[in-house]
Amino acid sequence: MRIVMFGYQTWGHRTLRALLDSEHEVVLVVTHPESDHAYERIWSDSVAGLAADNGVDVLLANRLDDDPGLLTRLKEADPDLIVANNWRTWIPPSIFGLPAKGTLNVHDSLLPAYAGFSPIIWALINGEEQVGVTAHMMDEELDAGPIVTQRAVAVGPRDTATDLFHATVDLIEPVVSESLALIASGRTDWTPQDRSKASFFHKRSVEDGRIDWTWPAEDIDRLIRAQSDPYPSAYTFHRGRRLRVTRASVSQARYGGTPGRIFIREGEGIVIVAGAGARDGRHRGLVVERVRTEDGADLAATEYFRTMGGYLTAHP
Repeated sequence: MRIVMFGYQTWGHRTLRALLDSEHEVVLVVTHPESDHAYERIWSDSVAGLAADNGVDVLLANRLDDDPGLLTRLKEADPDLIVANNWRTWIPPSIFGLPAKGTLNVHDSLLPAYAGFSPIIWALINGEEQVGVTAHMMDEELDAGPIVTQRAVAVGPRDTATDLFHATVDLIEPVVSESLALIASGRTDWTPQDRSKASFFHKRSVEDGRIDWTWPAEDIDRLIRAQSDPYPSAYTFHRGRRLRVTRASVSQARYGGTPGRIFIREGEGIVIVAGAGARDGRHRGLVVERVRTEDGADLAATEYFRTMGGYLTAHP
């Protein structure tokens, strides 16, 4: 098959690598220009560089619905199939419907759940037991087309978003390879998504890393693991200054009082009272173990919090 690939960052890079290693011909690659967005500088292996190293023509684009020259170039490439992964803007029907075999989209969630953006981070925050990768045929609704191939990995009890990124990105090449084989064989009996189970999530922003101490400690712990380095860390405020929490765990004991109170040492960290119902003393606190100050200093919480008392807050 003649294949055109749309993709960006490490997800697109792994997809292109799978295509180049296949028996099929990659005739054109379309990717985004480099970005200064905080989340787009993470996992930023160059799709354009890999294509150029392998003698494949590259086009740079941000949007596809306002570039008639791109459509002309795609028609000239005459693809049998388009494969997309981590394309950040809308792909119109005039493009995804162009190849005879359609467009295969690769998405890093177990669709129909977690369509949209940052699915691994949201899934970890929400306590999902599995994450994974889905390859599906594209239609007019984002991440909603019928499923060709899907693979899952378990979420471990202390996994971070970084751990889950590595686990899922390693699934891309086998998912793409299996999907290509099925499509090339002439199969079209793909599995429709159950739209009653669909969920759709927005892009992450700095606001989404703000710690709300009225959340249960278990939820805050997952938020902190979901914002692990190299992602922008979850943060709170102490004495009016932003304080990033880079490692934490749920307390062994139960603590009562006001959410956000800097309370007592437990193990290798400092307990912060957490949970909207914390006043009844039946809830676990969050043991903050490591923090990062505004000037970039990484400290053990026991070194940073020299005295107990006072509060961590959601705002300065």
